[in-house]
This record gives sequence, structure tokens and C-alpha cells, in this order.
Amino acid sequence: MRIIGLDFGSKNVGVAVSDELLITAQGIEIVRRKSENKLRQTLARIEELIKEYNVEKIVLGFPKNMNNSEGERCEKTLEFKEMLERRTGLTVELWDERLTTVAADNLMMEAGIRRENRKEYVDQIAASFILQGYLDYLQNEKNQE
Repeated sequence: MRIIGLDFGSKNVGVAVSDELLITAQGIEIVRRKSENKLRQTLARIEELIKEYNVEKIVLGFPKNMNNSEGERCEKTLEFKEMLERRTGLTVELWDERLTTVAADNLMMEAGIRRENRKEYVDQIAASFILQGYLDYLQNEKNQE
């Protein structure tokens, strides 16, 4: 079994997938679209990746504000969650994604990636952080038993 992690943004969706043991997350791609509301091709690509990697669950980053309130991006994310559930028939877990983009940006700075090149990777790395956070949570839960 594998889990796919998604960082849903206004124009891009970062995608990461777990290993079969549910220990590590690897970024695999960024699904780009020209317009915020053009989601059909995005959903179709995610479906292809789900089949290719034999995914059984989706973890979707939930972009709460730092004060824990939910804004417009949360509403759009909830709509996207419903679309994913309808199209794939899979469970979609929401996962707090606060600071994942900042962490991804910091990682790229430390790696020496130039500022103008960071936009190219940030969503994919953020998706990896979202999924890794969820996988760590699962491992912690298993260890508590």
C-alpha cells in the first residue's frame, strides 16, 4: 500500500508518494495548470499517478492560517477534497500544512538553489513534507500501541 501526498495551490499541485512500508515520502512531480479553476486535467493526472503507484489513500495539505483559522484557501481545498473523493473513491485525509512551504524554501536555500529556481521545486518539496508529517504521525501511533 502507498499513500499520495498533495500540496494544492492556486496554479500547481505538488505530488509526493510514500514507499510501500509507509516510512518515507518522495516528491514525484508538480501538476501545473494555467488557470485556478481548470481542474479536470489536474484530477486526471492525479488519477494516473494513483494507478501507477497503487495508492490507497490521499493526504491533502490543509492551509490553515497561523492563528488556526480557515480562510479562502481552506474553502478551495475542501472543494478539491470532495472532487478527489468523487473521482478516485479513495479516502482523503486533510493534514495541517502550515509552514511546509517555508520549510521547503529553507531546505532549498541550504542546498544552494538560487532564488529564481526555487519556485520550480517548492510545491513538490512541500508535498513531501506534508506526506512525511503524516507518515511520521502514523509511525508514532503504531509505536504507542
